[in-house]
Amino acid sequence: MTEGAGLRAGELPDDLTAAEAGMWQAFRNGSVYDLSSGDTVVDDPHGGHPWGEERTVRARIVCWLLLDGPPALAGRVSSLKLAGVHISGSLDLAGGTVTPYVEMRRCRFEQDVLLPEARFTTMRLVDCSVPRLEAARVQTEGDLHLPRCRFLRGIRLTDAQIGTDLMLNQAIVHKDRSGRSVAADGLTVGQDLQAELLESHGELSLRAATIGVSLSLRGARLANPYARLALNAPQLTVERSLYLTPAGVGAQAMSGMTPAQGTRIQRFACEGGIRLDDGRFGDAVDFEQARFTLGDDQELSLRRVQTPELRFLGEQPARGRVVLSGARVVNLMDRADAWPGPGRLHMGGFAYENLVPRGPFPLAERLDWVAAATAEYNPEPYERLAAVLRAGGEDEDAREVLLAKQRRHRESLPLAAKLWGYAQDWTVAYGYRPGRAAVWMAVLWAAGSLAFARAGHPPMKRGEHPEWDPVLFSLDLLLPVIDLGQVGFWQLRGGWQWLATAMILLGWILATTVAAGATRLLRRN
Repeated sequence: MTEGAGLRAGELPDDLTAAEAGMWQAFRNGSVYDLSSGDTVVDDPHGGHPWGEERTVRARIVCWLLLDGPPALAGRVSSLKLAGVHISGSLDLAGGTVTPYVEMRRCRFEQDVLLPEARFTTMRLVDCSVPRLEAARVQTEGDLHLPRCRFLRGIRLTDAQIGTDLMLNQAIVHKDRSGRSVAADGLTVGQDLQAELLESHGELSLRAATIGVSLSLRGARLANPYARLALNAPQLTVERSLYLTPAGVGAQAMSGMTPAQGTRIQRFACEGGIRLDDGRFGDAVDFEQARFTLGDDQELSLRRVQTPELRFLGEQPARGRVVLSGARVVNLMDRADAWPGPGRLHMGGFAYENLVPRGPFPLAERLDWVAAATAEYNPEPYERLAAVLRAGGEDEDAREVLLAKQRRHRESLPLAAKLWGYAQDWTVAYGYRPGRAAVWMAVLWAAGSLAFARAGHPPMKRGEHPEWDPVLFSLDLLLPVIDLGQVGFWQLRGGWQWLATAMILLGWILATTVAAGATRLLRRN
């Protein structure tokens, strides 16, 4: 009997090994086919202990089962459930349609698993050793689960379409010849992409991927220090949240839950650059306790990202840059010690509506935060911060921010304008503290009144002058435009003439700075 006839008739082919015959019968029965020895060291699929013929099946027999297997026994549903099996040869299901349920646990694949353009209902590889998974444009109606698997030469899921969940929890993935660990550009996942506690050695690429619910990289460790990026995900769309946060390690740790007391916590850690440019996130981007190790030419790039909430609560990167240029968020949740220092933070065009600091974040440190993002003077970050503070009812802080903006601007001006700026600052703080003008005016008025009470003041014309009043005379000198009828009737000589001239100039300076501040205030309102 030929193999094909035996397959179609549901009869056992006569060229199968004992291990393959047992797998064949388990497939028809829908039961688990477990060839494990019971010794945890021997059964480790990632270890070096050899597995003999008694637990080896040929990949082409597995393919026959999945693509054109025998009918199920009466009352059963055929499925391939393997445990502790060594699969020799290359498992090649390219372009095929696999209807039975597939689950392989603690299996060892001798060669690459080839699934490009294949169709599955659900496929699960759990704790398996796989040289490489090639699955470009694969489609599943249900899940594609790859937890705790190890891939020596990477995973390719370019343009794959996963109906429900894609799971890479605790997987270890090494890079391929192009330097990528996971190449999943254009990936579509119907619900969650879970890659918690993932170890990625190479570039994790999710360019233009679409995730139907959330993307979780809790506790993941991404390492690609000698290339530009460890996570390359521009134009990523996540309907809910992106989590680059800690995860609990241990059997009791549950995804997304607060770990139980005593549970070991593993932070998200990235050694290499992160690119999330032009990403769209429906709920939040969360960097709680994230650790970034960047080179001088690497960056955490969030250019033009849009999300209702950005939780920038990770460790401050010692090197590299954080770029938020053009990003738009509603709530910015941050800590003072999470941001990098001057020259390593770029926020041109960064728009946020509310500040939600975690822990103390005094205004002086917030101004340092803005200054760190503007190596050269740029009014936009100051104006954005002032607008947010004013919208929150903190008008005094908003004025302090705008005053800091003017002082920063002054440092970029030529000498004459800089001196004029200092005059405005000392007198009325660029109009943001108008009460100073009244104080200066009162001081000058009092000083002038006391001085001119001792001055010689012969009249210009006898019989054509008012009564000498040093108080009114001083006020008439200080107030420009307004004539109180004192100046012009008396002769002042020597130092008194110079004092009168100085008071006139100071009066004009005070009046001009008050007018400039009032104009700025009206323009702002």
